[in-house]
Amino acid sequence: MFATAAKNLVEEVDPGGVLVPSSSLNDSVALLTVVVKRKRFWFWQKAKCIPTDFTLNDLLTGDTPIEPVVLESDFTTYVQTCGDHVKGGVDAAFVRGHLNLEGKESFKLQSSFGSLKKQEVDVRRLFRASKGRCARAAITLWVLDMSHSLIQQIMQKKKQIFSLVKERIVTTQPCSVVEEVQRAEQCGGMLGLCGPTTPKLQLKENGYVSRDSNVTMEIPPHTTLAYGLIELEVKRDGRYELCLMPDTTGGFEMDSASHAELLGSGACSSNSDLKTDLERLAHHFQRLQSLPASTRLSLLQHVTKHLEDRLALGAFDGELELMCLGKSTATDSPKKMIQSTLQLLEASCGEDVSPVLVALQLVTSALCEMRSDSLAALGTCCSPAELKFLEQMVSDISGSGQLDLEAPPQDVYTKAQRLFGWSRVSLTRDGDTLKTETQQAEWNFLLITCIAIRGLFCLSL
Repeated sequence: MFATAAKNLVEEVDPGGVLVPSSSLNDSVALLTVVVKRKRFWFWQKAKCIPTDFTLNDLLTGDTPIEPVVLESDFTTYVQTCGDHVKGGVDAAFVRGHLNLEGKESFKLQSSFGSLKKQEVDVRRLFRASKGRCARAAITLWVLDMSHSLIQQIMQKKKQIFSLVKERIVTTQPCSVVEEVQRAEQCGGMLGLCGPTTPKLQLKENGYVSRDSNVTMEIPPHTTLAYGLIELEVKRDGRYELCLMPDTTGGFEMDSASHAELLGSGACSSNSDLKTDLERLAHHFQRLQSLPASTRLSLLQHVTKHLEDRLALGAFDGELELMCLGKSTATDSPKKMIQSTLQLLEASCGEDVSPVLVALQLVTSALCEMRSDSLAALGTCCSPAELKFLEQMVSDISGSGQLDLEAPPQDVYTKAQRLFGWSRVSLTRDGDTLKTETQQAEWNFLLITCIAIRGLFCLSL
């Protein structure tokens, strides 16, 4: 609940920006808190930010701490209500009876954060303080203790770098997050017995099951909802530089060569780059497409049923990522979420399921990286015909920019406009010709959307 509410806030106030949503109410994220940025499995994924229990002053040598100048300002007043309503049913007729199944679910998340404040470190003064020197001894006053256990542990991981919290968005008053879920299932039917023509006996059965939940989480004042980071470039002797430019990445001097490769941005800058990135991933899509039809259909159903629940989707993706990295979870309960998927793949691929797991995790990770509104839009168009049309759009966006095809139904066209609109890709219709405009597109969002669509399309074939 809290993580979803914080992510929704960031998507509204800083889409595609620098703010990182807090992932847990238990995280204590203060200014100058040391945050470890860990590179994810795929080149286009945002790094995972892991707050530590230490601040910059905890890692410095000597007894003189840095005292940053903190600026505070009003940020915004935030109240949001979002939700989904899903309804479905099956009606089957037999020679002597019929069966009707119906289900519906509604989800609502209300975040009432009230007035929010922004606290930020004066980076210019922090920069000057970090460069401060003793005039007599001509030595740097503040250097990192390279023997500190946290630094040693991070240096052992080539995909992890240091960063500091330079700004944060905090609550100013007690507030709340409310989650309401309503589920209802109904089953009805009639069966005729004992007669080749006119039934002598009729059995009628009707059932109705309703499950509701209402959870309220109280958020105390001064809770960090989101934060911004500045990376550090650390020298061998403990001196450090603040990475002042957004396109400058940090790291340790002894690891600088590998960091340039591992921590580079995966964002696209043109549609030719989008095409290149999709081609780099083509063999993963091919693995999904080569699975038996029944396996593809089962995987498609298994993935799409999680689109309505970001927490379940994230947990499923996390388990897949651990397995792709050759790691196992600490408890048995999360493994149950993926057990059916493993059994399904083992039945189709034998014992070597690793390549297919990697391909499947490519799709789930893209879905997890999508904006909430974009993911909801994709969830409304997961039929084979709709995915086929969306796939044609993906091919077009990375190619000519003009589709010559039979005009889709208006509802499909509207869904496609909404889905790609979040990436700032416009879709115009002229008779049976559709044109896409990508001049001001959000390229990283667009790449993620294209990966998700192509993956689901491969499973729908």
